Amino acid sequence: MADEWRPPESFARLDHDRAARRGYPEAVYCEGKTPEQVRAIAARLRERGTGGGAALFTRAGPEHARAVTTELPDARHEPGARLLAWPPEPPEPSGGRVVVLAAGTSDLPVAREAELTARHLGRSCELAVDVGVAGLHRVLGLLDTLRAARAIVVAAGMDGALASVVAGLVAAPVVAVPTSVGYGAAFGGLAPLLSMLNACAPGVAVVNIDNGYGAGHLAAQIAAPP
Repeated sequence: MADEWRPPESFARLDHDRAARRGYPEAVYCEGKTPEQVRAIAARLRERGTGGGAALFTRAGPEHARAVTTELPDARHEPGARLLAWPPEPPEPSGGRVVVLAAGTSDLPVAREAELTARHLGRSCELAVDVGVAGLHRVLGLLDTLRAARAIVVAAGMDGALASVVAGLVAAPVVAVPTSVGYGAAFGGLAPLLSMLNACAPGVAVVNIDNGYGAGHLAAQIAAPP
């Protein structure tokens, strides 16, 4: 049975002024919220607007997505990234370019979350998939693209080595996001997290396990216009 509808102020205090204060509106983390709670938040955003920029709904399951699109029918839903964006179209890109790398196809959901976040925050973005260190020639073939980027996001599980390799090849900052991909000794992303934190190449910033949103947001800030 659906939860009884309640105004969002009874369970959430939306930060409508965040776009004016920080340049980007508040994101709504859906996991752990009921669909009715997410629907009420979406309704309030429809009434009040975002204050500038896109409202992102992250970690959204199918029921969350249905709740959002009930109130915001034109919201863009990207099921593979578990993300919705409203307004649906990204703004005209400004600033530098963000390149997002997915070490393997299994890392793609997190990489897509990062890519879409950076894109909806106003950056031009390019995604390259399956370029992990097991076939080093694949990332070396992207050197021109990587060296033209203002910021690079690397999503990698297993040993997480790709972030350190990339950081040793480019001048741009690398935002490393460990993913919970790998066999038992990867410990749900802990092994790549520790590898990235211990990267011997300088210029690597590390976000939390599977935090594609945080990685994309940081890269968008790094690549923002001066």
